Amino acid sequence: MRPQKILDADMISGLTKVFRDKGYEGASLNDLAEVTGLKKASLYHRFPNGKQEMAECVLNNIDQWVDDHIFFPLLDENKPTKLRLRDALKNIEILYDSGKETCVLRAFSMHSGLSLFEQQIKSGMNKWISAFNALGIALKLTSTQSQQNAIQTLIELQGSLIVTKGLADTSIFKNTLKNIEKRYSTE
Repeated sequence: MRPQKILDADMISGLTKVFRDKGYEGASLNDLAEVTGLKKASLYHRFPNGKQEMAECVLNNIDQWVDDHIFFPLLDENKPTKLRLRDALKNIEILYDSGKETCVLRAFSMHSGLSLFEQQIKSGMNKWISAFNALGIALKLTSTQSQQNAIQTLIELQGSLIVTKGLADTSIFKNTLKNIEKRYSTE
């Protein structure tokens, strides 16, 4: 068997970039083939169910990265809560390249992408809320305060990514991360 010329990690990274930049509807097979360095036939060989399977692979890959680098630190009870929050926020900044990258959940939540990936999008957002809710509980917030803060955190992260892109100003995203840290530090 011939070795694969395109490494899976490089391929997934390229697919992620196209979907983030163009959304599910806007990403053409030509775009996806070009970014991976594969011909369309080779791309279909790797992903027999086409673009939808590629998108699911991207979602699963990001979901695993977020679990490992954001949720695990937030939920790690062996560390002080402030350090857990700092580690998670640092990794959120990495995930979104200081606000330059679009959230893949947003990229897939437009038009037909929403109907195809609704369950994954909802699950992903619930995981964000759950992880920040657990942090709030660890900080001895009431369950209501903790839940409200967790939802507000998700709203601020998602909103700041859109405003950062629209105004081409990464300080907006960076300030949002600082404000989130302050919110949980003063509780």
